[in-house]
Amino acid sequence: MPAIYRFKRVFFERDALDYPMGKEMYQNFKNDGYNVEFLQSHNRVTGIPGKTSREAFYQGKSTLVVGMRRTLDFATCKPSAHFQLPLVTGCEGMCEYCYLNTQLGKKPYTRVYVNIDEILSQAKKYIEERKPEITLFEAAATSDPVAVEPYSGALARAITFFAGEEMARLRFVTKFPYVDSLLNLDHRKHTRIRFSINTERVINAYEHRTPPLSERLTALNKILEYGYPGGVIIAPVILDEGWQKEYDSLLQKMRESIIYDSDNNDIHFEIISHRFTRRARTNILEVFPETTLPMDEETGRKFKYGQFGYGKFVYTNEKLETMKDFFSTRINELFPGTEIDYMI
Repeated sequence: MPAIYRFKRVFFERDALDYPMGKEMYQNFKNDGYNVEFLQSHNRVTGIPGKTSREAFYQGKSTLVVGMRRTLDFATCKPSAHFQLPLVTGCEGMCEYCYLNTQLGKKPYTRVYVNIDEILSQAKKYIEERKPEITLFEAAATSDPVAVEPYSGALARAITFFAGEEMARLRFVTKFPYVDSLLNLDHRKHTRIRFSINTERVINAYEHRTPPLSERLTALNKILEYGYPGGVIIAPVILDEGWQKEYDSLLQKMRESIIYDSDNNDIHFEIISHRFTRRARTNILEVFPETTLPMDEETGRKFKYGQFGYGKFVYTNEKLETMKDFFSTRINELFPGTEIDYMI
């Protein structure tokens, strides 16, 4: 079973074994040598140690919980899609800047939902309600589902489902390269697989327990070869001194790593500049007290209210315009014919 990281503990809701996906996952974990423990609810997990904030965070990231998704109302997902598709919550990666660090509690364990037929049936309802418009679903809004795909197979099920839906499209983003089980699926180009990439300096400094850039680009090339619409999210773009040279090198490495043909490849770009809230900064410093993330409110920043009503510190308009000009120019030069969905 391929895995960049082995969980320290795995919990199952007992009712999860009533579902075919739950039974299969349970057997996969037992075959892989795990001592699976049972609990009543994936929302009440008491078996994760950790006395300090740092210990609790690391132990939570080392825990997987398998259960049912009981709330089937899907959240919206701007700007990348109309709705979230809740297959997984959480991620074992430990990126210092990740916004999930402020949303998933002090012990941020990963949850996988086994009632996938119910989840996809709910997606079908949203699709029917929005016809004749095409409905977009994002499967990685609060997770990295590829990280646990070798155990769950949830993405494969979802890709197959959306292949049969003319008025719907699926998309997800990942830092993990475990896409081999998805390559031979009859996806009918209804699923866009994107990879989160960054400069090697940013990956090494802030994206702990994640695969290197080279593995992500190799996986991107694989999915393009098998006809999937692809894409990259470059995030967060950190506008430190020398950033243009570093991000130009990143784009060059991407160009050299994939077989790109503007007539046959479908690649989209999403560019997200670094931003932070005061709450996020407090949480980051509790877990990563020696972080070098640029979180000075006064240095090249402005305060802005986000779509959910809370304030965050973003780069000044001047810095953002420089960033947009740089990426627009270089992406069009290196990848003519591609689309930039947004730059924020």
